[in-house]
Amino acid sequence: MFKMHEELEKGSVLIKDFQLCQARLHRDGDLDWIVLVPRIEGMKDWNDLSLEDQYQLTREIDHVCTVMKRELGPDKLNVASLGNMVPQLHIHVIARYKNDRAWPGAIFGSAPKKEFHEARAIYWKEKL
Repeated sequence: MFKMHEELEKGSVLIKDFQLCQARLHRDGDLDWIVLVPRIEGMKDWNDLSLEDQYQLTREIDHVCTVMKRELGPDKLNVASLGNMVPQLHIHVIARYKNDRAWPGAIFGSAPKKEFHEARAIYWKEKL
């Protein structure tokens, strides 16, 4: 059975189950930030996935990026897999803007200026 890392679960809201991943909206009040988590137990690094699952993950990342770009028109889409704090494999897709709180630096470690609202999760459930 697949178990979500507690930090990922606490810091995000489930918005959709894709073929491979759970798509979750990060609880950031400023930015649209989607986290894709493969629903396979024990995945830590990209190459822990089979090649077919790597291809599927790429398709799911592409889908999220395409929808975010169409819906939001960001200055840049950041796609990242770090895992230094949370070892479970997960991919961040973040819509970034030249006027956001951390531009041009990394968004990780910067605090949101606004409170997260569940309406964003409802929005993304409809769009994805």
